Parts: sequence; structure tokens; C-alpha cells
Amino acid sequence: MAKLCSRMFFTARLQFNRFISSSTTAFPRRVVVTGLGMVTPLGCGVETTWKRLIEGKCAIRAISPEDLKMNGFDRETQLRTYDQLTSKVAAIVPCGTNPGDFNEELWLNSRDSRSIARFIGYALCAADEALSDAQWAPSEQEQKEMTGVSIGGGTGSISDILDAAQMICEKRLRRLSPFFIPRILINMASGHVSMRYGFQGPNHAAVTACATGAHSIGDAVRMIQFGDSDVMVAGGTESSIDALSIAGFCRSRALTTKYNSCPEEASRPFDCGRDGFVIGEGSGILVLEELVHAKKRGAKIYAEVQGYGMSGCFSTCVNINIFMAMLRLLIGSAVIGIV
Repeated sequence: MAKLCSRMFFTARLQFNRFISSSTTAFPRRVVVTGLGMVTPLGCGVETTWKRLIEGKCAIRAISPEDLKMNGFDRETQLRTYDQLTSKVAAIVPCGTNPGDFNEELWLNSRDSRSIARFIGYALCAADEALSDAQWAPSEQEQKEMTGVSIGGGTGSISDILDAAQMICEKRLRRLSPFFIPRILINMASGHVSMRYGFQGPNHAAVTACATGAHSIGDAVRMIQFGDSDVMVAGGTESSIDALSIAGFCRSRALTTKYNSCPEEASRPFDCGRDGFVIGEGSGILVLEELVHAKKRGAKIYAEVQGYGMSGCFSTCVNINIFMAMLRLLIGSAVIGIV
């Protein structure tokens, strides 16, 4: 008990000292990028993804019934579901043990990883690369308390929800995993990254559909700018290649359907022949750092984040007034004058 009280006193005193010292700090502080990490359909790792990208390789392929993650259903149901999908192309992260593959044994199938769904595994893999790239492995308590995580996702683990619903329908509730809830919660991507590395700073998860990654990074930037943390691991993660997710997007007529026979030609957002997007998965993570902090430890700096703005226009049609308002927020936060 005495040790606990002593630790609580030390932590409170440390936070008070930070508060006092921050009164002389100029806000907002400058934020830079010092680490990069990726898990993409082109492969795991920034170098692998970039190399295959400039080689002109395409990661979009035709999906098969096995890609739908319906292992709990009989083969007839799997084939019937597959046949009913109007879109049969996707950008899927390659899994295996070959160079550039996502190693499921390493990130998903260990004994201690029963609460880790695929989207969480992608985030862990990308975060590990980003932290290694930034050469940031804090060992001191104060460093850990000033390192946070902001990783968001759009849908979480829909395949786990489908499996759980099937168990309930078949009255097999006792077979439901006690890790079901931790596997589907989107904030668990940030949680697992924090737990793995012992980070004790802000722990945050944005859920804003296609804008999730950008919001996660922008929110992390502001946490650093205003002194909540010195370092943030930020980005997005998604694993939505499953029967229910694809079926849902098909029913909303959002996915491409004209290019099932030629997947490599399916993604054409600015082409007159476009007819929807290609569903994909993966994770992208940045290590963000306060400028003085990064310089002091001699970190490699990729870029500086000078501004961040967001708005809601409630429509798929572009509203010029809201677009201009967002630009004003962005330019204002970047402290850019007349050029």
C-alpha cells in the first residue's frame, strides 16, 4: 500500500511539474513525421509496397468463396453466398511466409493473441514497422507516459460478428468465445499497440468511415501540438474482406460490378467508365513527434504536418461553401498567410 501511495504521489507530482512548465511553452507546437509502417494488398512493409507500386503491379484480384471467411458455414451456403455477390473483385493483403507476405502465425495465431482480430493484427504489424523506422523504443516512465496511440477503423471485425450470430441461431451460445467483444471493438487496435509497447499516453480511436485514417492522424497531431503527448503512433486499419461486408456494400450499389472478369481494370475513380469502388484492406501507420523532441534525439524527419481541418457536408455532392470553410480551417491551423 505504501508503494502504491508513493507511486501515485510521484505520478501526480510529475504531472503537476509538466503543467507548470507547459505554461511557458509556445502552443501550438510543431509536429513532424519520423516513422512509417504499412500493410497493404501489395505486401507488408513500406519498401515492399513502394517497390511493387513503381513496378506497376496491381493487387486487385478476383475473390473466391474461401476469401469470404465463412468457415463456420457448410460448403453449399458458402457457394450460394458467393454466387449472389454482384462484385467479385477485391484488394486483399497477401498472407503467407514469402517475402512481403503478412505472417498470420506471427500476428494472429499465437497463444496470447486470441483477442486479436485480423484488423488489429494489421495495425500491430504496421505499427511495429513504423516504430522501428522511427527508432523509438521508450524505456523511461516519463517517455512512455508521453507516447500515445491514435489508430481508427471503419468496421472492425464483421466476420467475427457473423460467426457469433450463427452460433446464437444454432443455439451454440456456450461456444461463443469470451474474447468476442475484445475482437470486434475498434479501439482495441490502439489498445493492443499500447499494451505491446507499454505506451501510457493518450489512447484514441476515430471511427469515421473513409475519413478514419486522416482523422486519426489529425487528432494525434493536435494532441502533440497542445502538449498531451510528445510522440503519437497514428493511422488507420481495416479488414473488411468477408461475406457480410461485401454483401452490404453490394446492396448499397457502392462496389464496382462491371470488371469482375478483369480485376486489374476495376479501380478507375476518375474515368468515365467507373461504376463503383474496389473493396480493400490493410493498415497505414505514422509515428508523429514534436519537432524539438525529434531533433534532440537525432530522429530522421520525413515531413512536417503544418495544418489539419475537417468539416461535414452531409452530402455526396460537393458544396463549395463547406469546401471553402474547410480550407480556411486548414490554412488557419497551418498559420499560412497570403502567398
